[in-house]
Amino acid sequence: MLTNLTDSENQSRKALWRRFNGDHITSPIKEAVEDAICRETEAGYKLKVCIGTDSQVKGDETEFATVIVFLREGRGGFMFIHNEKTRQSFSIKERMLVEVAKSIEIAYELCDLFTLYDVDMEVHADINTNPHFKSNEALREAMGYILGMGFAFKAKPEAFASSSCANKVVN
Repeated sequence: MLTNLTDSENQSRKALWRRFNGDHITSPIKEAVEDAICRETEAGYKLKVCIGTDSQVKGDETEFATVIVFLREGRGGFMFIHNEKTRQSFSIKERMLVEVAKSIEIAYELCDLFTLYDVDMEVHADINTNPHFKSNEALREAMGYILGMGFAFKAKPEAFASSSCANKVVN
């Protein structure tokens, strides 16, 4: 789900992935992910991938950060990052569901690679399971959306890809 972007902006958006150190990923994200999977498995690592999105509202802009977190079993990890801004305003529930949609969009684009290379993948939602938090309004729909797409689902406090990793890189 892309918000308020023209076709040319959507095309350039695909090239806006970067590594945590700031280096831009110049190849298509699917190719970069496949290269990372091959490199890490050839080095002997068992991988798991977690995909999540977080957002922050600043004035009339909402910025989204989506991350692809690669976990090396027992050996740390690394991530790819994509930031995107929009002037569209959202209710808290809408914003949570847009975050989930952005995560699902990239998970869906990459899921055949994860199947091909036998890499476990989870989609993380930055939604609180405690009903006293406003984000909880979107929990049922988000969980249904993610599980309905056939992906493993994690919410707070287990959703570190969205609530910790993406949270750190949303400007």
